[in-house]
Amino acid sequence: MVTFRSVIAVSGAAALGLVAVAAAPAATASDARTAVAAAANRQPAFLSPGQMPPSSTPWTADPVTRGLPETGVFCSPDTFPEQGTRHRTFRTELDTGGVQVTTVASTEAKAAALVEALRQALLSCGERIEQQYPGTDASSLFHGKLAVEEGAYVYSLDTANPEIGNTDIHLFSVGRDGRAVTYVQWGQMGDLEDAPLTAFQNTTRTAVNKLYP
Repeated sequence: MVTFRSVIAVSGAAALGLVAVAAAPAATASDARTAVAAAANRQPAFLSPGQMPPSSTPWTADPVTRGLPETGVFCSPDTFPEQGTRHRTFRTELDTGGVQVTTVASTEAKAAALVEALRQALLSCGERIEQQYPGTDASSLFHGKLAVEEGAYVYSLDTANPEIGNTDIHLFSVGRDGRAVTYVQWGQMGDLEDAPLTAFQNTTRTAVNKLYP
């Protein structure tokens, strides 16, 4: 920051003022180009462990990793592109786990199409599981749209195998901010009534808001 002292002559001050005015447009244009470049190259942010739904034991998380999870995207196989996608895996000391998968599409139209494909995959997941695993009862439910950025959608998958007596509940969400799309999954043993649906909705809002904070 330049500070003009009182000893500077009026003519000198005037000259400096003219130089400053002349230079200002160039500096502003340069700043604008830098800001545009930074916005184009920035990567969406991910959830932290403490932003997952509360659990009786603390959440931990792996580093954000390029590509898709090794086990794939549950209920949404072959939906996310490999290129431009990153993920983060979450877990607790109990049988509760989760994952966040995020990608940046080349256009907003492609991002919107990806959201729609994910929504259809999540809604049909229960039916596909029953077809793939005879004897398993599976039910997918839609739990509404959240008003955050371009919107987020929440689903659940309740599965049970009467032969072995186990039940599992999963919560899913998919949301978008511009070209960035994120998918969040949470799961544990139990039924839908055991799931922290309200807390998961809050986690989803946080995930979408963090894409481009």
